[in-house]
Amino acid sequence: MTAQVGVIGAGAWGTALAQALAGDGSEVLLWAREPELIAQINGERRNGLYLPAVDLAPTIRATGALAELAALPVLLVVVPAQFLASVITGLPDGERDLVLCAKGIEQGTGRLMADVAADAAPHARLAVLSGPTFAHEVAAGLPTAVTLACSGGEAQWDRLSPVIARPALRPYYSDDVTGAEIGGAVKNVLAIACGVVEGLGLGQNARAALIARGYAEMLRFGLARGARAETLSGLCGLGDLVLTCSSTSSRNFSL
Repeated sequence: MTAQVGVIGAGAWGTALAQALAGDGSEVLLWAREPELIAQINGERRNGLYLPAVDLAPTIRATGALAELAALPVLLVVVPAQFLASVITGLPDGERDLVLCAKGIEQGTGRLMADVAADAAPHARLAVLSGPTFAHEVAAGLPTAVTLACSGGEAQWDRLSPVIARPALRPYYSDDVTGAEIGGAVKNVLAIACGVVEGLGLGQNARAALIARGYAEMLRFGLARGARAETLSGLCGLGDLVLTCSSTSSRNFSL
């Protein structure tokens, strides 16, 4: 069996996505930077560094060579936002689908991830995967819904949705890439603020007010950048905001 999809980044979220995609027996090629982690994934079927509680599917294979992923038609890019440019630059450019799964804004430039990727991989077809997703729940096969925002419209969706969709992982179509990215980036900041509210003991009223007013700010910022309001009221905006501002499973909330 030959892999049709690769995941670049073997942190908790990248490993969880690889596990979900391999759940139906599909072969998934997972890129990791650390040689010891690659050996552990391939030899012990576990990622003790980032997702230790999960027994990984036998059809996941880890590699440290980006060139091995170059021939795959679909790549999920799950490296941290501030390292996206350097990692993609190391990948041979080609007309493939790059699904961006990192949430953030590039420091120093203020660019969204799709802008960063467009410069680093000018021939790639870009999409954004975003939504309310805790890695350990996705890896465990619990029901999860996400937004898959496709810069190439419905034609790209028709290619990507069968590759990504699984019984417990349901993507919903959007062509609003900017909205999907802004929702995922802004909610991180608001979740840190909600963690501060919790840590100071300011109460649930204050946290609810912060979520509501934060969402209003997310909406204004998104509209100013050309996003659509309905995108930010969906999974990748309000949905992700509620999840990450309400649980200690959120790294930003617990920070």
